[in-house]
Amino acid sequence: MTKPTPPRRVQIATATCLALLPCAAQAAESLNALVWCDHTDPALIEPFETANDVKVNRREYEGTATALALLEQSRPGDWDVLVIDSIDVPRVIDAGLMAELPRDQLPLDDFFGTVEMKDSTSRDGKIYAVTDKFGYNTISFNSDKVDPADMQDMATAWSDKYKDRIAIYDYYIPVMGLVAIADGFKTAELTADDLPALKKTLFTMKENARSVGEVVASQTALATGEVDIVVGGGEWLTAVLAEENPNLTWTIPDQGAVRWSEAIGVLAASEKKDLAAKFVEYIVSPEGQARLATSSCYWGMPANRKAGEHLTDAQKSVLRWDEQDNYLKRAQLYPAPDADLDQKMQDVWLEMLQH
Repeated sequence: MTKPTPPRRVQIATATCLALLPCAAQAAESLNALVWCDHTDPALIEPFETANDVKVNRREYEGTATALALLEQSRPGDWDVLVIDSIDVPRVIDAGLMAELPRDQLPLDDFFGTVEMKDSTSRDGKIYAVTDKFGYNTISFNSDKVDPADMQDMATAWSDKYKDRIAIYDYYIPVMGLVAIADGFKTAELTADDLPALKKTLFTMKENARSVGEVVASQTALATGEVDIVVGGGEWLTAVLAEENPNLTWTIPDQGAVRWSEAIGVLAASEKKDLAAKFVEYIVSPEGQARLATSSCYWGMPANRKAGEHLTDAQKSVLRWDEQDNYLKRAQLYPAPDADLDQKMQDVWLEMLQH
């Protein structure tokens, strides 16, 4: 996927075009959005651009720390829209980075019951971001190569029964959250005292794993048969592979899973807040949600139930549409450690990688 052009280069290119007329027609306005890769899909963005005669310049990033660094390095007004992990919204609210969203433009009554994380996305009755997509870090697997019944117990899924047939998704927060659930802890209540138990389980997992890798590496390992199980996977990992490889699937074990959630909002420094809010409104509309749910980068559940009217039965089957109410009851949110605990968790993860 081609990386989007940073805002300043876009501005320079436009100025050059104007100076060297004639050139291709330019959109009347532009928006600059700092987003996850699923929001870069032209199939999602182009309908909004066409309907509003606007160019949405997307900059893809990974990790909240990266987004905060990019915002700090930018001039006020460089960015209009931010997509961020829902659990990290309080950080950007506290930093004064987010603008209030107009409540009457958000179809919150149409959302799946518990996905709108009001404690994170709202403050003093004001909404600063809105959940637009969610899913699960859980167990992905090849149903032709492993016993699906085994995948209902996490301890079996990463046991020596499947030694050298396991890949671990290389992101410490969700995988340690999954391990915490397997060990009987609540992700929202983790403390440093719990880390020795998590470390023991992580080491067992690593001893039986063939690889630890990021998204593409994990997808490739599963798709090529290098491994048969991905710990930390989920619909986001296998949905884009399902059409060609229907045997590549995912489940939520009996112990539960970790729920990821992303949110979108308007940046306080934006000089185009009305247009940016209109973009947010489009993203959480039924049509926008259906396109976001099936983004070419990765699939996930739309927050808005009415997106189902714009998805095929096959797409809803891959997303486990009819099982969401049950899944939401059984899933726990990502751990949200403070700075001290976060560093200790990273230290344990690094030790696991080196084990």
